[in-house]
Amino acid sequence: MERDGPIAVVLLNRPKQLNALSTELMDELASALKELDADEEIRAIVIGGSERAFAAGADIDELSRATPIDLLYQRRMENWEVIRNLWTPLIAAVSGYCLGGGCELALACDIVIASETAQLGQPETNLGIIPGAGGTQRWARVAGKAVAMDVILSGRFLSAREALAAGLVSRVVAKEAWLDEAKRVARAIAAKGPVGIRLAKDAVDRAYESPLALGLEYERRALYLAFASEDAKEGLNAFLEKRPAQFRGR
Repeated sequence: MERDGPIAVVLLNRPKQLNALSTELMDELASALKELDADEEIRAIVIGGSERAFAAGADIDELSRATPIDLLYQRRMENWEVIRNLWTPLIAAVSGYCLGGGCELALACDIVIASETAQLGQPETNLGIIPGAGGTQRWARVAGKAVAMDVILSGRFLSAREALAAGLVSRVVAKEAWLDEAKRVARAIAAKGPVGIRLAKDAVDRAYESPLALGLEYERRALYLAFASEDAKEGLNAFLEKRPAQFRGR
């Protein structure tokens, strides 16, 4: 984990296991993200793996030895709720394998930047199980039933370009640019008013999860709240005065 001004970068680092998501790794990841989310100086977070793999799935060795009660008491889903409830925009920098739980982790982020080498998939049915950290739900909502059924039931992987066409990733970049582009996007977000960014992120999430009428009502209220902030006054005045805005997150 490293801080670079208003952005932070968190890299998964289990190279021998292709960053497989063990309980220990997920605990450390959730802890790091909570710490960064509470830091008012951090306005965007990038999460990545390595050039070879973002994360190749869950830790199969660990899962093979677990009982259903083990899974319950390990409280695995609490770490996923931490990610889901972050205020700070979270950007996935994906290169190489992004499979199973790793793909679910990427799709839990707000923006996904993918290298042209990226491969996304949910191969859990190859093991006789199913995705369990949002895979069946997010694939269906984002890519539609046809793509979700194909990928999850057949176990096939999507290329970066196929994932872009399906709406699963935001941008596809050259293989050497996966992390730099994610940082560039994070810096662009960090330069904007934190209050407006947080409200906009929440409003888009509502659109993802709510009927249109409720989403429009929420958006309207969020706009009024944004207008009440010091950031809004600063942004509007800076535009009229033709100067850079100095946002304070207030």
